[in-house]
Amino acid sequence: MPVIRTELYIRAPAALCFDLARSIDIHARSTAQTREKAVAGVTSGLIELGQSVTWEAVHFGIRQRLTAQITQFDRPRYFVDEMVSGVFKRFWHKHEFIPASEGTLMIDVFDYTSPLGLLGRMADKLFLQQYMEQFLVRRNEYMKQVAEQAARDHTTML
Repeated sequence: MPVIRTELYIRAPAALCFDLARSIDIHARSTAQTREKAVAGVTSGLIELGQSVTWEAVHFGIRQRLTAQITQFDRPRYFVDEMVSGVFKRFWHKHEFIPASEGTLMIDVFDYTSPLGLLGRMADKLFLQQYMEQFLVRRNEYMKQVAEQAARDHTTML
């Protein structure tokens, strides 16, 4: 059960960061390298508590679908999305936004279990955990750029 935790300081208000993190459109743009797109559930705009989205993307050369639902939501402090169906055995993903001097500390915790028991645990150690961490860091860096540009321009970018 790997747990990936990242922290990123963003020079933008917590409410803006929170909304960008739950934006279907920003998520799709931030994951362009995997051709990720929302194909069911909420497919654009901001996802809310109780709603779900099904993503289709290409990882490791294989087209995959994954459905996640927002199970906890406290704007602008945090939200949690959990896998409903997909390639993982399970995942729990918390996005937290803590106001800090001149911005927001974003904490991202991704707790997952790979399928296939021992084979899945071996895949985690060999490549999957590193792949997922890089995927999340790229996505968060993109969101940071959008949030900081929006804060400088006094726009929402949504």
